[in-house]
Amino acid sequence: MARPVSIIDQAKQFVESLFELAKRSAWDWQRCPHCGKTMTRKHGSYYRRPWFFDGRRLIRVQRHWCHLCRRTYSEQSALLIRGSWYAREVHRLSIDHWQHVGSSLRRTAEFVRSWLGHQERWLLWRRLDGASPERERCFLAPSTVHRWLDRMGQRAQATVSEQLKGVPISRQMGTDGLWVRLRDGTQRVILALTDYASGVVWPPVLVASEGLELAWDHLFRQAQRAGLNLAALRGLTSDGSSALLSYVKGALRWVNQQRCVWHLWRGLAEVFRDTVREAIPGEVAKVRPQRQALQRELTKMVRAVLNAASYTAAEEALARLRAHAHGGKLARALAANLDAALVHLQTYNRGLGRTAPEWLWRDYRLRLSRGRNHGSERRFERAALLWAIYRNFTPAQWRSERKRRYRRPGQSPLAKAGVPPGDLSYLDALCV
Repeated sequence: MARPVSIIDQAKQFVESLFELAKRSAWDWQRCPHCGKTMTRKHGSYYRRPWFFDGRRLIRVQRHWCHLCRRTYSEQSALLIRGSWYAREVHRLSIDHWQHVGSSLRRTAEFVRSWLGHQERWLLWRRLDGASPERERCFLAPSTVHRWLDRMGQRAQATVSEQLKGVPISRQMGTDGLWVRLRDGTQRVILALTDYASGVVWPPVLVASEGLELAWDHLFRQAQRAGLNLAALRGLTSDGSSALLSYVKGALRWVNQQRCVWHLWRGLAEVFRDTVREAIPGEVAKVRPQRQALQRELTKMVRAVLNAASYTAAEEALARLRAHAHGGKLARALAANLDAALVHLQTYNRGLGRTAPEWLWRDYRLRLSRGRNHGSERRFERAALLWAIYRNFTPAQWRSERKRRYRRPGQSPLAKAGVPPGDLSYLDALCV
């Protein structure tokens, strides 16, 4: 059994094997790949007609026969994938179009076959061109693209062991879950663990519910299997999941859990609403300005507590909120979670984020469409593992948007962690 290697080493080995395969001469193919001897002879040939970017080609494949082991073999090409009607470049384009662009399987297949066969949308792109009767039509189907993606997911699943071994960590992590609905209506939760300093996503897991300690144990065991040293962790930011809190207290006693500030604000929304209504009763249209002014005042005081630069400043801000005529309920709600909300201020947890990694799900939903493209739990989990590898290898864009700034512009999470993949891509890591 081959020893597991990291995902970057696997990508390097795959690219080197492609270059070695492309450099093989006719003399090199005289050596039998089964026994290693050169007592071989040509043994006929056969033709293949795979699709390339420029259309369909006729390729002759030479076969050989070995006198010693009495076995046959065929010459291979770095441009082709054995047993496929489409060249390697078409496989890589289709997978990358769905994964990077965030399109559906149907639109991805339509885009690729329009390009290959100069048909369908090709006639929209090149208005002066007409349909060529001599050119063969391409019939790439969405189910074929789905099969390729699932095959990549199986390879991603096979690389989980020691996938990120040797990748430096900041010891400050964040975790979050997202509910998904599969095609048959089944609801599941995808759990992800990410490093705050680099943004590296450790292999996610699919579980039935995030309300069980066993689900979080599955996530951290998966990360440990991928190369994460759990003993080196110091901080973990998450929402208020009681199951996760119980698991951390039992299995990761040395880890401090930071409550996600965004989830705290969301939990205070109802308290804000009740406080303002009780303070200023009456018809909404008449008292709306007064209610908005009071809400802005209370929001400013709560923000002073959660955004305090030290524990002393937070306690002073909490005392001012408690002394406010209408701040008693908010003060009691904040006091119950004050220590957990300020864990990031400790020296032991320097660099720990204040919010759970909610930003992951923005790109995740674009590509996995909350599970509707996948008919089973196993396929969905494999697609999630594929997405995690894609995200770790893909750099963020350089230019900031109007409402969004990238913490690592132009760098991939692996590069930020200190192990830059260089010109290697997630497609190389998955041996496409």
